Amino acid sequence: MKITDFLTPDRVIPALRGREKDEVLKEMADGLAACDPKLEEDKVIRVLSEREKISTTAIGEGVAIPHGKLAAVQHIEGLFARSPEGVDFASLDGGPTHLFFVLVSPEDGAADHLKALARISRLLKDPAFRGRLMAGKTREEIFNIIATEDQKL
Repeated sequence: MKITDFLTPDRVIPALRGREKDEVLKEMADGLAACDPKLEEDKVIRVLSEREKISTTAIGEGVAIPHGKLAAVQHIEGLFARSPEGVDFASLDGGPTHLFFVLVSPEDGAADHLKALARISRLLKDPAFRGRLMAGKTREEIFNIIATEDQKL
């Protein structure tokens, strides 16, 4: 499984406007829903928010991977978003979160969901890669940074 299987340039938000966790979740849900008419924004927000209530998806080093499962989804849906200023996303290390990778998977797709989470986590562990993501200027440039790194694994 490659990240480019569920991420395209139109699913990249180079600069989130939101400054609070709820605002950022809504903005990312809007972005996903805009890319796929089968996704309802309110359901995406609900599933992401419910997951955040269990425990934060901000894993540290400025990274969060909000995720959830929905019955209406036929295959993994992804979105990458960046906050140059950083957001308090209740990160495990207490720092601001800058890089967000959202995943919404089918309810019966646990294996693929876990594979996608593992692949994203592996990529985002690399400080040089995170630095390149922060330096990218446009959605196309950021997507190409991800796609290039994705081909290496």
